[in-house]
Amino acid sequence: MSSSEIVPAKFPIPAPAKNGVDVLVIAGEHSGDEQAARMVASALARKQNLNIVALGGPNLERAGANVVFDMMPYAIVGFFEILKHYNEFKQLRDEIINWILLHKPKAICFVDYPGMNLRLAQILADQNATRKSGGSIRLLFYISPQVWVWKAKRRFKMAELLDTLGVIFPFEVESFEDTTLETRFVGHPFLSEHYELPTRYDPDGPVLLLPGSREGAISRIAPIMFESFRRLLEQRGEFKAKCIYASDTLKTLLESILADDGYLRDSIELVSNETVVSASCVLTSSGTMSLNCALAHIPGAIVYRIHPITYLFGKMMVKLPYIGIANLLLKRPMYPEFIQGDANPEALANELIDCIESHQRIARTQALSSELRRILDKPSAGGAGSWLIENIEEGG
Repeated sequence: MSSSEIVPAKFPIPAPAKNGVDVLVIAGEHSGDEQAARMVASALARKQNLNIVALGGPNLERAGANVVFDMMPYAIVGFFEILKHYNEFKQLRDEIINWILLHKPKAICFVDYPGMNLRLAQILADQNATRKSGGSIRLLFYISPQVWVWKAKRRFKMAELLDTLGVIFPFEVESFEDTTLETRFVGHPFLSEHYELPTRYDPDGPVLLLPGSREGAISRIAPIMFESFRRLLEQRGEFKAKCIYASDTLKTLLESILADDGYLRDSIELVSNETVVSASCVLTSSGTMSLNCALAHIPGAIVYRIHPITYLFGKMMVKLPYIGIANLLLKRPMYPEFIQGDANPEALANELIDCIESHQRIARTQALSSELRRILDKPSAGGAGSWLIENIEEGG
């Protein structure tokens, strides 16, 4: 496909509300939508006349971006799952490229989701549309792929394609020192003065269940968490639990899992991720919310189950001591990890009991949470919003 051959879209992305797009923000999943929204809100607070268009979700829309396409239905993870939907993803990718070539934003800010975003960057470079390929569009990337975890050589391809990278962990700057890519630590969004942690520790609070923000993950993890909570009730009497969902679609999925169990339906309250939740302990997937809970010093454990083929493939490719970001940053397990078959209701119920009753466990969690804050709490002046504005203006 050449830049003059724009393929008719099967699900067309609408034109922006007004011409002259300063930046197109692309956030392909729920946590990216949340992080990008804070960056956009910060940028618009500093410069209100920015024309920010987004392929994202409801958080970006509330932050003030003109969201022209909802990416959240495409927020799936895993090689097997993506392969199953390959044709649909290819149609979406082609339509995004068509939209960019037609509307020509000054800059594009990719947010996380490297599998799709770096492929889009490569296609745009092949079209000679980007600054580094002789075109006009400046490419920004916010929240780096974890090259310090796996696919380390990808950093050199990123340096070929991208103009600048904003990272949220200070040690990530060092990961790119041997490349030509301009890399800046812009502060972790969870420690921004404009951000309130969505979770708080309350020793008398309910049990918090966080099965994830993708349908596949929830389908595998939520039933294990719910059954673990049932075992807690059987062993320790009356408790309440709250389970956070990221969208109405995911709420419906969780309701369907609980549909045939009136006892658990009465004991587990489903709450929106827009609600601040206090909790005595947590069972969490390994995603963004696990770091939120760690920073809020809530005792807990990580529960992780994916498609067996995806797990075997990942195990061959990645050699890591932990999957939880707090554990990786601390280099020791703040949250014990129960992966695949180890994630069973009996073991997890025992973890919940320990989190609630062990004063030593609670004190250790608080100490590690404070250490985690010290690791992350050294942001650059202005944070991600200022970084976004600077790079839009530099591309202008």
